[in-house]
Amino acid sequence: MRLSDHPILGGCCGKTGFVPQGIKSFFLQGPAGRLEALLNEGSPGATYAALVCHPHPLYGGTMHNKVVYHATKTLHSFGFPVLRFNFRGAGLSEGEHDQGRGEVEDVRAALDWLNPEFHLPILFCGFSFGAATGLPVACSDDRVVGIISLGTPVAVEDRVYTYEFLKYCVKPLLFVSGSRDQYSPQENLIRLVQLASEPKELIVVDGADHFFEGRLHEMQEALRSWTARYFAAGQAVEAG
Repeated sequence: MRLSDHPILGGCCGKTGFVPQGIKSFFLQGPAGRLEALLNEGSPGATYAALVCHPHPLYGGTMHNKVVYHATKTLHSFGFPVLRFNFRGAGLSEGEHDQGRGEVEDVRAALDWLNPEFHLPILFCGFSFGAATGLPVACSDDRVVGIISLGTPVAVEDRVYTYEFLKYCVKPLLFVSGSRDQYSPQENLIRLVQLASEPKELIVVDGADHFFEGRLHEMQEALRSWTARYFAAGQAVEAG
């Protein structure tokens, strides 16, 4: 399965004329203490807000991860305010790592911050551990209207990830993984996607590993095309 050819949507500022705004550094209150966060500020006429969650903190994952950064940049190119944060115990966030259990509540805390701040429907995007942790929250939370799962982990050493809840998740879902993703073998990933409800889409980036090394632009193109189709047709600027 190959990544489809997607046209570049717009020039430097797209049809919205959106000029990227600043980045706000702050702490939001989480259930285990303060969570370090960054907000890419959106345009005044933003129609959605977005949340991006990072990979496993015990293996170096933070909100500064390259995949998280490029996903944030792509969603921000639509003029959306985009929030990313460090899970408990990562970076300057308080608390201790909780094997994904408490981190589910961190995702909820981030949604709780976004909702009153912007009063906009929310797009969720998670990479690896961030996807596995955030997907069940995003599927069950009515404030979230679209879901992006990057490098969805299905086979990681002694860690077991289950996604039975996807049967009942009827929001638009995008799965993007590399054909050489060591934590998401294609056969397992295809079975996972088949489990999910419609509407759903799987894009496999040919030759990419779990971290989309050397293929980040193709990952961005997949995000950009899907987001434009479902949430902002024709309103993207190029996020290089």
